Amino acid sequence: MSTLRELAEEHTQLRPADIDHLHRIAGDWQLLSDLSFADLLLWVPVNDEGSFLCVAQVRPTTAPTAYQDDQVGRIVGGPEVAHLDIAYGQGRIWREGDPVWYGDVPARHEAIPVRLRTADGEAGEVIAVVGRDTNLSTARTPSQLELNYLTTADDLAQMIADGTFPPPRHPGETTSAPRVGDGLVRLDAGGKVTYASPNAQSAYRRLGYAAHLVGEDLAKLHRRLAGDPLEGTDAGNAILAALRGEAPPRREIDARGATMLTRALPLMPAGVPIGALVLVRDITEVRRRDRALITKDATIREIHHRVKNNLQTVAALLRLQARRVAMPEARVALEESVRRVASIALVHETLSMSSDEAVEFDGIVDRVASAATEVAATEQTVGMRRKGSFGVLPAEIATSLVMVLNELLLNAVEHGFPPPEGPEDGSGPAPGGAVAVVAGGAVVAAGGVAGGGAVGPGSLLPVAGVESALAPQVVVSVHRFRKQLHVTVADNGRGLPAGFDAERSGRLGLQIVRALVTGELRGTIELRNGAEAGTEAVLVVPLARS
Repeated sequence: MSTLRELAEEHTQLRPADIDHLHRIAGDWQLLSDLSFADLLLWVPVNDEGSFLCVAQVRPTTAPTAYQDDQVGRIVGGPEVAHLDIAYGQGRIWREGDPVWYGDVPARHEAIPVRLRTADGEAGEVIAVVGRDTNLSTARTPSQLELNYLTTADDLAQMIADGTFPPPRHPGETTSAPRVGDGLVRLDAGGKVTYASPNAQSAYRRLGYAAHLVGEDLAKLHRRLAGDPLEGTDAGNAILAALRGEAPPRREIDARGATMLTRALPLMPAGVPIGALVLVRDITEVRRRDRALITKDATIREIHHRVKNNLQTVAALLRLQARRVAMPEARVALEESVRRVASIALVHETLSMSSDEAVEFDGIVDRVASAATEVAATEQTVGMRRKGSFGVLPAEIATSLVMVLNELLLNAVEHGFPPPEGPEDGSGPAPGGAVAVVAGGAVVAAGGVAGGGAVGPGSLLPVAGVESALAPQVVVSVHRFRKQLHVTVADNGRGLPAGFDAERSGRLGLQIVRALVTGELRGTIELRNGAEAGTEAVLVVPLARS
């Protein structure tokens, strides 16, 4: 189904500002539909003269619908749209005419012209028509509530015809809640309550006001009820602003352990301020759950922070132990353990600063690459680049994936570009060796000994030859496809040795990679020689967890 904007742009000559105004109406007209006990259909004249196109529809929550079928996208003309033609051509609300039948459902037609006011505040031309169609099959003698609803609906309908409804939405307000059924209070021009629905009365009772609302000055009542004087002043001023014809932002009132959300709307049919409409909703339980979630989120972040600190402590202890070990093989094993623990700590550090159990993974990969190059046993300048974006990953995937990438990056640098003495003699890089990390084409870190020591992560340094196709380099490529993450770690080094079998390899790093990929990540991994040179490690990781 096409959207309102698509339908209007395809079939009409409406300007972008006109379409934006129709969007605002469609975003706020559930209020009018519920007050009217009627379906609302938004009709625009199409390029063919005399025909109208329905670009939006809303059904009431307070009464049965007049239409079982969706009317959006329907183009009608002739006698069927005579009432729309009158409202559009004469610029007035049309309420004449006998009931019509839709199948076996009798309905009453009304048509409300839609105007967009000009920049200087004058009423502009009619740009569309709102059809208000009421199902008459359940017609009965209206109650006091229904009479107040209908009276208020007529006032809002006139404001649509004047171009003063709906009011502009305030920043951060994404919905029009509270709704009519939550609680409705109508005020006269002096701010006194003339009607309060039963649900509205109950909401105020939760705040500690047990008397009947009719006759009360609502602005003063809000100031008395609010536990916080500033909050009470804001809530009271919102009522006064609506009485002046303004549309203030929604306000909350807290009192006696209860919370009520209020929305005040001016009533100005024909430009004359006659009072205000106040919608209220008891949101005590909603705010209680919000506070519980905030507390839970803070607790989870604190847990991640402490896990990160503990992992860093473990890494520091392993590093101290490595310095005291005389055997080169044992020292190398401990240093590898330090790097693995540190890579997991990176994930928990990111989670400790996040509001949910998900992390922006690109930064983590870049930092892991930086750490891998700083300790890699190579004397060549190896460029590292990331192509594509991992995006946001859930914590359970990120923790395992960062360890996998840590091992693959170390293997690519150390075994793809080994020093002449071989990668496993424990001698480390020769003086003057350097490794560069490139993210998105920019060098983000460099390691090695060159002119005074290693350069820390995050340094922006030009490295001669990094972008050359012949220069040693490792590229991490990533893209998402059909709810899967496809990652390739490729180097242009010496490639896999003859007869290499990843399944039978005794290297601890590869054993860790296989265990994490097939177990924790439930994915697949393939190690193979590149098409032209070097080695490729291809990962496929499902993103959807069953």
